[in-house]
Amino acid sequence: MSPARKNPAGTVAFVGTGPGDPGLLTLRAATLLGRADTVVANLTGLDEEFLSHCRADAEILDAADADPIKLVVKAATAGRNVVRLFRGDPGTACNLAKEGASCAGAGIAFEVVPGISAVTAVPGYAGIPLTDNKVREIRVIDAAGGGVDWESFAAPDATLVILGAEGAVGDVAKGLIAAGRPETTPVAMTSLGTTTEQETVVSTLQRLVPDTKGMESPSLIIVGDVVGWRDKLSWFETKALFGWRVLVPRTKEQAASLSDQLRSYGAVPEEVPTISVEPPRTPQQLDRAVKGLVTGRYEWVVFTSTNAVRAVREKFIEYGLDARAFAGLKVAAVGEQTAAALVEFGVHPDLVPAEQQSGDGLLEVWPPYDPDLDPINRVLLPRADIATDALIAGLTELGWECDDVTAYRTVRAAPPPAPIREAIKGGGFDAVLFTSSSTVRNLIGIAGKPHNVTVIAVIGPQTAKTAEEYGLRVDVMADKPSVPALAEALAEYGAKRRAAQVEAGEPLRKPSQMRRGARRRK
Repeated sequence: MSPARKNPAGTVAFVGTGPGDPGLLTLRAATLLGRADTVVANLTGLDEEFLSHCRADAEILDAADADPIKLVVKAATAGRNVVRLFRGDPGTACNLAKEGASCAGAGIAFEVVPGISAVTAVPGYAGIPLTDNKVREIRVIDAAGGGVDWESFAAPDATLVILGAEGAVGDVAKGLIAAGRPETTPVAMTSLGTTTEQETVVSTLQRLVPDTKGMESPSLIIVGDVVGWRDKLSWFETKALFGWRVLVPRTKEQAASLSDQLRSYGAVPEEVPTISVEPPRTPQQLDRAVKGLVTGRYEWVVFTSTNAVRAVREKFIEYGLDARAFAGLKVAAVGEQTAAALVEFGVHPDLVPAEQQSGDGLLEVWPPYDPDLDPINRVLLPRADIATDALIAGLTELGWECDDVTAYRTVRAAPPPAPIREAIKGGGFDAVLFTSSSTVRNLIGIAGKPHNVTVIAVIGPQTAKTAEEYGLRVDVMADKPSVPALAEALAEYGAKRRAAQVEAGEPLRKPSQMRRGARRRK
């Protein structure tokens, strides 16, 4: 009888995630996460976007549930490829030395993937360079275990970066003052650095304790004259919508590009689907329409939504067709977003209203039927199962014959989870963006009416009218009815609001912090 084979040993990668912003994850780290069989990490406070790089079948273990060294060694010994995640950089204020030594002692191959350290990243996001033309030295102190010899850091010509001092701010200040640093020495403390919850307080050694009371961890302290650069170099916390929690009530596919734009303004978008898009109950009608489109039955095809573009595109793929089937046809789009979806498909629309991007706007620029110029008078209108009678009536008056075809159905989405509903009604959101009248009706129907401190932003007059009918105060309206313009209008509103608070000498507070009982910085 032959001896049982042992599993080949796996490997271990000690990987740094960086200080908090998922965008700071290195390419090597993302690659190893994608290959990992097992990931060991402290899951509390870990942004789920980091784990989005993992395979769906990867085993995710919480380092808080057991000794992480044992979890790592056991998985690697079983032949699994393991990623051990550390916040920041594995070799800076982390447990790499002990855990790496355990792997070495067990004969397990490992590698170290440095992460962007909080030592440099957090000051960078706070707008504080650690060196300038006068200060050339940086000294890093891990104060988590206490017992720091502050006399060693008394020299005023070095920038101090202090980690792990959240619960000992008083000891830091007293220690440095006792060691000879002047009470007026500039100090900055940043909590939750590189995330959209980042908060920086600029103070002095003398005022540091009262000025930073209530700040959350993890926090980092910077001591030295370089703190004075923050007034000119603060770029992250001064974004127009920094830290605003913004509700995006659309389908998930439609919300993606809007959410990306909001993140660029510093906001935290929360996507809540209000409608679900489903195939038509009887697809034969769209099948016949697509065949007629290919065989020359139509002069025009009108797309009134990105969902209509998607439905026709999927039907094309089903039949083995592509954008070339539109050759010889004239194509109209109701607005910029729909036009962009067509261009992505490979179709450049011939007609897009420049002003009012709606069915009425399309009718204003639509040419009347001319039998001498138009060989065919038929228009294909693939749409939702919601009637578009006004557009059809207008085209008919202009002499066109419409084939009104159901391309997809819209149904009200399921209610969001209870915490989201409570945040909507309780003022937990700073703003909500309404991109149509239906998003107003559906959101209120599935989740309730937004709190009166929440900024209401709408895409156009009709949506504003619907919002007001439901008792909402409209604060922002896009200057043109497009989704990017709506996000831009909200950013402009946020920037003006922030500037007014600064000019008045008021503390910077988000709309959600204006409600009764909201947490305030002391």
